[in-house]
Amino acid sequence: MTTILIVGAGLSSTSLIDYLLEHASENQWQVRLADRSLELAQSKIKRNANGFAFKFDVSDQEERAREVGKADLVISMLPPPMHPMLARECVKQSKPFLSPSYVSPEMQVLDKKAKERGVLLLNELGVDPGIDHMSAMKIIDKIKAKGGELLSFKSYCGGILAPSCSTNIWQYKFTWNPRNVVTAGKGVATYKEKGQYKYLPYQQVFAHPLKTIMPGYGDFEVYPNRDSLSYRSLYHIEEIPSILRGTMRRPGFCKAWNAFVSLGCTDESYVMRDSENLTYEEYIESFLPHDERSVEERFADCIGVSFTDPIMEKFRWLDLFSDKKVGMKEGTPALILQKILEEKWTLDPDDKDLLVMQHQFVYQLNGQQKKITSSMSYEGKDQDHTAMAYTVGLPLAIAAKLILHSKIDLTGVQIPVSPQIYEPVLRELKELGVYFTETEEDCR
Repeated sequence: MTTILIVGAGLSSTSLIDYLLEHASENQWQVRLADRSLELAQSKIKRNANGFAFKFDVSDQEERAREVGKADLVISMLPPPMHPMLARECVKQSKPFLSPSYVSPEMQVLDKKAKERGVLLLNELGVDPGIDHMSAMKIIDKIKAKGGELLSFKSYCGGILAPSCSTNIWQYKFTWNPRNVVTAGKGVATYKEKGQYKYLPYQQVFAHPLKTIMPGYGDFEVYPNRDSLSYRSLYHIEEIPSILRGTMRRPGFCKAWNAFVSLGCTDESYVMRDSENLTYEEYIESFLPHDERSVEERFADCIGVSFTDPIMEKFRWLDLFSDKKVGMKEGTPALILQKILEEKWTLDPDDKDLLVMQHQFVYQLNGQQKKITSSMSYEGKDQDHTAMAYTVGLPLAIAAKLILHSKIDLTGVQIPVSPQIYEPVLRELKELGVYFTETEEDCR
């Protein structure tokens, strides 16, 4: 019997657990699910004979060593800062380790010792990062194989509300960590366009979104992510003239969100005085110059629109000009904004999310420039089986199977940019309904 240890039973683990339990009998797997909440872990195992749920404290060194020792493979679904402590134990005991999170500096320092011990630490194996890496590398390698020169690579991804469930004028609800949405874009967005390095400060990130079209879903806008340049080395395209990664939202979102940024509502650097007693309107008024006009009028003036501009309906819909109480002690502007948004942007029981991803490649071959557009979309089934959780969990589950079947022979700290990983994972993802459609055209 082969033992798989999964640490963390949160929402993003659901599809991973379901897949491994579904294939457990045929592969003679035992799935051990560890979490701080025994009830949560038990709810995910669902009395399956091939699963075992138990309460677990990853910070307990003896307990951690004991459970890793029982496992043949370890999958960490913990918060990213907690991955390295589990990975270190896996290296010590020569057990393969998987996670969906970005490779942190603390994880990267384990590379040398992991290689010395012949241990694989496979990270960035979710959706973004994860499926984005694999689907991009498949096409990049194909272009290189036929002698093409890659001139431009643009990659977009977004988690939004499925159109059938879009009941608000923002056409958006939280499908992942709300804090990450509120703080998105902070810092400087760096990318490259036609050989010129570009640096976009936070105050400009949402000001001039790009536009794209997703098959079956229509128009989207895209704001640039913080760091696009690091993907040149990851994808072995160091000399590419143009590269940009961005986040997709429905049209109109960026202009409205930019209002919050320009006012300072996303600031986390200070606590607002007496924040628990502020009304929503007083919270907004805190950022506005004082005069005799209404808060709505001054708000519209500060964000550069008329009082009757349709964009104002987005802010009225959030009750920003109401006498509702914030009710949060020692709240920063960003935390208060998050609380306000969570009242309207939390998924309802019948809501479904939508994941969209698109890559655009321009390459030159035999003197002719061509463009490949590769698009993927997937709608969630319900709140337990969201598109985001499905596309995070499945690549991990498939990769775990490949490792246990000795189909991956890599060691050290890795991400899924090798054909021995991306080819079989993408192939099975397609069978499970997660696939890309490609179009190719000549550039004029």
